[in-house]
Amino acid sequence: MSQIVISGTGLFIPPHTISNEELVTAFNQYVEKFNVQHAAEIKAGDVEALVGSSPEFIEKASGIKSRYAMYKDGIINPDIMHPTFPMTEEGKTPEMVTMGIAAAKQAMAEAGKTAEDIDLVIVSSTFRQRDYPGISVEIQRDLGIKGSAYDMGIACSSATFGLINAYASLAAGIAKCVLFVNPEFTTPGLNFKNRDSHFIFGDVATAAILEPEDTCTSDSAFRIIGTKQMTQYSDNIRSDASYADYCFDDLPEGRPFFQQQGRKVFKELLPLIVTFISEQLEESGLQAEELKRMWLHQANINMNNFAAKKLLGRLPTLEEAPVVLDEFANTASSGSVIAFHKYKDDFKSGEKGLICSFGAGYSIGSLMVERV
Repeated sequence: MSQIVISGTGLFIPPHTISNEELVTAFNQYVEKFNVQHAAEIKAGDVEALVGSSPEFIEKASGIKSRYAMYKDGIINPDIMHPTFPMTEEGKTPEMVTMGIAAAKQAMAEAGKTAEDIDLVIVSSTFRQRDYPGISVEIQRDLGIKGSAYDMGIACSSATFGLINAYASLAAGIAKCVLFVNPEFTTPGLNFKNRDSHFIFGDVATAAILEPEDTCTSDSAFRIIGTKQMTQYSDNIRSDASYADYCFDDLPEGRPFFQQQGRKVFKELLPLIVTFISEQLEESGLQAEELKRMWLHQANINMNNFAAKKLLGRLPTLEEAPVVLDEFANTASSGSVIAFHKYKDDFKSGEKGLICSFGAGYSIGSLMVERV
């Protein structure tokens, strides 16, 4: 059987940027207003005063300098502090579809594929703008693709798990050519009034074409030489908000779509990641030094550096473990695919790399690839 390749990738970048400085200015104005309005309760000890932030704190804690957003004005308005945009009504196109199609068209062009060549669409993302009908089915319709489509997700490993599902579908003969789409419309899921998390996410969409090597006409294809995935339950990164929330009379105000215990995540998840990648390298008969590049999950620069240092025995260079989160922030599951898309063109035939993501679940997914 022909081996399977990633023959094209795509990246959609939203129209707006929000710098740390802009985000902090709005947040600190909100904090000042809150503390004034609740001065009496704060003095009495009934309400805790809010603490301001700084661009330096954000960059040191995460490595993030900026992020992209589909909508900006409401986020940086201290009286609003969330994206403002029209509700998607019947017959209207949701943002995740618009984003996904833009990335998909890039991937199709790079792979030299048309809608007629594709018979499966997989949309895999952390956040869902709509549960049904599937975002994937709408993208399938709008691109004119026949066959089937489905949505899936496993939090911040949604992209790598989606790519692995595409690989598995091809390997099993279920599909002849797969369009993988990964739209992450994350900013509506953030509490921009929370100092510990308001800076984390940015919006983006990625896409890829996967197909058998013997049908590939792209001159920039990567052969998939190994896949690995795992999950281990933890609720240290969680979303409690639900479609059933309207059923509860005592629902807490501001029930978050995203919350995490950052220190616990760092302590518990990083050893799992290092062991996971080490095992995959051993299964592939490779040493870490034989990888030209590791396109790692872009959630936090300190996590990436820790994992790469453990594997290499030293801090990685930017060529070995490129960083995109300074520009894009944490894009939920998209970070490793963004890094792959942006930093793959210098590979020569036979050179190898690793696409790896990790996050809530806990979940870890990775694909070992080599340039065709």
